[in-house]
Amino acid sequence: MRTNQNPNIAGSQASNLIELLRARLATQQALPAERVLADELGVTRYQLRRALTVLRTKGELEIPAARKSSPSVRGREALIRDTNPLEVIELRLLLEPGFARLAALRATPQDISRLQKACHTPPDADRGQTDQAFHKLVAAASGSTLIADFYNLLRQVGSDARLHVSRPTAQSAERIKKRDEEHAAIAEAIAARDPDRAEAAMRGHLLYVQAQIMSRISPASYPASTPAEREVA
Repeated sequence: MRTNQNPNIAGSQASNLIELLRARLATQQALPAERVLADELGVTRYQLRRALTVLRTKGELEIPAARKSSPSVRGREALIRDTNPLEVIELRLLLEPGFARLAALRATPQDISRLQKACHTPPDADRGQTDQAFHKLVAAASGSTLIADFYNLLRQVGSDARLHVSRPTAQSAERIKKRDEEHAAIAEAIAARDPDRAEAAMRGHLLYVQAQIMSRISPASYPASTPAEREVA
């Protein structure tokens, strides 16, 4: 668990470590085992894993093959077949407020900067991908590699076309504006190092998403049999 050191100092150390890793990646095809690399760089394995998570989240480092295949495609298919959109949002409601709380306690200045940029949806952006990117950054800012990896799996399941819920197009612009405002409130609370406010802002955001989903589907429709417009959360 991250210690209560000055966030600016911690952020500077993390930034330096990330730059060292980028230099390594530029000069060699594969990094050595975590234990070996941590010893070479003079950091703890936790610090190393945190930096590696940032690089993977930004697409600068490939996810290890073992993680890519776990759970297996067959396992993911079973999850998609046996669940439904309401179960996905219920699980998100149980987990993500806690992620936001941890992020308020542990996020580095770089994490906060990325969150503040990600809470605004550009006019030409894919709104579903923009939404997922923000929530994945919150999970990554928790400082836990396990949380970040598990959340990626959860969103892979929830984003499958068979679990999409149709949404009235006329409400798109209004909903995206509201979503961005909700994301901004979460980012502001994390930046202010206010875990209670960050947790409450995330819970309120997801409760609204849950209400929107419930208003558009019936239990008999699970899972969706055809691709529909991606849910904006």
